[in-house]
Amino acid sequence: MGTVTIGVSIAVPEPHGSLLQQLRAGFGDAAAHGIPTHVTLLPPTEIDDAMVPAVEAHLTEVAAAGRPFPMRLSGTGTFRPLSPVVYVQVAEGAEACTWLQKQVRDASGPVARELQFPYHPHVTVAHGIDDDAMDRAFEELADYCAEWPCTGFALYEQGADGEWRKLREYVFGGAIVPQAAHVERGSIPAP
Repeated sequence: MGTVTIGVSIAVPEPHGSLLQQLRAGFGDAAAHGIPTHVTLLPPTEIDDAMVPAVEAHLTEVAAAGRPFPMRLSGTGTFRPLSPVVYVQVAEGAEACTWLQKQVRDASGPVARELQFPYHPHVTVAHGIDDDAMDRAFEELADYCAEWPCTGFALYEQGADGEWRKLREYVFGGAIVPQAAHVERGSIPAP
């Protein structure tokens, strides 16, 4: 038996996911194409591969208790100088993401763990690249907006090649998603 590195996240749907991934690559982030665009619920976590069925069962329970909610991305933020990250902000849906990540990491579950930093839902668009490129990402996406109904999350595994692959999707057990806000969908201002 070996170990696997897993993560749990909310995928940013198309066309937004591919667009942000292409922009991330364009800023010079070499990891961009190996990481689907997402909002993290469980950061990379190494587990015994025999634990995967228990994790899947736990995530099924979390999803069953979850309810669809509107997600809206708007503007940029950064964790610099603490961490070399520029991100698009979760302007709507942050509270639901915070609740979900607590359920995923619950002490009674198979992936209970402490986080290195306080949880802050976001979509990374630049990580570990030079400061000028980080500044460019921050500025160019400052007016970025996208919204969609979040209806679930997914379990991912990091391959030996460093790429993240979806193992399974989990759909919430709740009702219809309320109509989201008033922002133009997936817009990037013209330069």
